[in-house]
Amino acid sequence: MGELPLDINIQEPRWDQSTFLGRARHFFTVTDPRNLLLSGAQLEASRNIVQNYRAGVLTPGLTEDQLWRAKYVYDSAFHPDTGEKVVLIGRMSAQVPMNMTITGCMLTFYRKTPTVVFWQWVNQSFNAVVNYSNRSGDAPITVGQLGTAYVSATTGAVATALGLKSLTKHLPPLVGRFVPFAAVAAANCINIPLMRQRELQVGIPVTDEASQRLGHSVAAAKQGIFQVVVSRICMAIPAMAIPPVIMDTLEKKDFLKRRPWLGAPLQVGLVGFCLVFATPLCCALFPQRR
Repeated sequence: MGELPLDINIQEPRWDQSTFLGRARHFFTVTDPRNLLLSGAQLEASRNIVQNYRAGVLTPGLTEDQLWRAKYVYDSAFHPDTGEKVVLIGRMSAQVPMNMTITGCMLTFYRKTPTVVFWQWVNQSFNAVVNYSNRSGDAPITVGQLGTAYVSATTGAVATALGLKSLTKHLPPLVGRFVPFAAVAAANCINIPLMRQRELQVGIPVTDEASQRLGHSVAAAKQGIFQVVVSRICMAIPAMAIPPVIMDTLEKKDFLKRRPWLGAPLQVGLVGFCLVFATPLCCALFPQRR
């Protein structure tokens, strides 16, 4: 077998991003929770492979599959613009385990006001960490913008949750289980535009087919932000719509009535199963470049 060529473009994803299947394969790799289990030495080894390859230095015995594996491990832990290691819970590979825990608890502890407020606050705090950790190099987030988005999204989520909670008191219990989803959807509609307000002001870079910048476009920024909001809400639908229906049925059975402590871990597990598929598939709904 010949030596690995140095012209493989590892700046771009491995699979064709013009197709949904290609984007899905990319995001299944990016959001793989197993990357969280990699040691610091493994992350550094992947970084060295990627940086050496970009510099034209080939690691002896390296195969193309190993190169792509190193690229995705590197991308999973290091910021693409700054090169800094991203805090563990801010990485894309932490999306499923973190969201399954937080969402599962939101769906379990939705009956009492203090727990509603607490878990909505935890969710928006996690979102703030993710948004800051993955901030853009072209339109960086200032501390003021981060604080405004955080406070506004938390306030919107809590207000929506408490308002709907009071309105659903006299409705069937199943209806009340969907209140957390409405709160999360409202928070996404507030949080994402605020976090990316600079893009709405100055636009995002527009490039040609050769990746040469042609300028900035506010219209493209508006379209991109709208698509992010839609994909985030779609991402939450399976995890926040399917488990409540299942749990509403199971909680009427004697098995869970005798073991109420199983409710929370069971709900978290159901949410996790949904998110394993919903997270990458919804990230792949729209192409990142047009």
